Amino acid sequence: MRRKSLLAAVVSGVLLMGGTMAGADATGRDDQVARAFDATTRSTAWSQVARIPLKFPTYHPQGFALVGDLIYLSSVEVLEAPVKYPVPVEGYDRTPGKGIGHLFVLDRQGNLKKDIRLGEGTIYHPGGIDFDGENVWVPAAEYRPNSKAIVYKVNPKTYKVTEQFRVKDHVGGVVRDRRTGLVHGVSWGSRTLYEWTASGRQLAAEPNESHILDYQDCDYASRSKQICGGVTGLPTATGGSYELGGLALLDLKDNRILHEIPFPAFSAAGHSATRNPVALEVSGNKLRLFTAPDDGEEKAGTEILIYESPIS
Repeated sequence: MRRKSLLAAVVSGVLLMGGTMAGADATGRDDQVARAFDATTRSTAWSQVARIPLKFPTYHPQGFALVGDLIYLSSVEVLEAPVKYPVPVEGYDRTPGKGIGHLFVLDRQGNLKKDIRLGEGTIYHPGGIDFDGENVWVPAAEYRPNSKAIVYKVNPKTYKVTEQFRVKDHVGGVVRDRRTGLVHGVSWGSRTLYEWTASGRQLAAEPNESHILDYQDCDYASRSKQICGGVTGLPTATGGSYELGGLALLDLKDNRILHEIPFPAFSAAGHSATRNPVALEVSGNKLRLFTAPDDGEEKAGTEILIYESPIS
């Protein structure tokens, strides 16, 4: 099997509007995002241009997909947190806990339009999501590593949820390659990169060669590439911890990192801006980044933070 990866891409939703997968890719709109991101550096100036408070229970946000004028936001509502076992039990390091998986549909002012429930039983944790031009792809998994997951697709016109396939692992995010139709995914902490057919036949499972970021949310980004956002928790000299955040452009054909940058912004609760949902689009001569790093119960609740940088 040839090497594949799913690290991920956060990409523009306006780029992804309508048409077949081939037609959406042929517009070249996603190329604008990929090219603009590829021109960024660690010195790129990003300005926060908007802070949109979400005035409904948001729980623990996970992934963004931009679908025209709408924003799809996946989130996990934890009713009973998983608890670590003293020693592994049947291959698990913790209990499954209990919860509810949500896929929220918002307008760009942050108003809730729809709350779609996902998952079943102990499978309640949605992950990073992607819009392929026709459907929103969403994984839901148990809230523990080395577990199990269901990959769904959701019709953005009817909100119909269709189970596509099941995986014997925690799937933390998915992206669909609009050129090949294949689905790429990441495991817990994005340590394993998967590739499946659209019906779930596994084609590849490979170790993630990147050890800088744990990818949290990815979207397709033109010509078999994806942009992923994520964080790595690092210790500080005083005994605390620090979230290193960043973005990366990856080649879905061979898992190569084509470009990556750290992202220097933080939220009201002190989280790296790229902690969980991320999405990119081009607007005029600006590259725009959407993030939502904070949970609903934190300091200011969940806010959509929007940053822009000039396209060189």
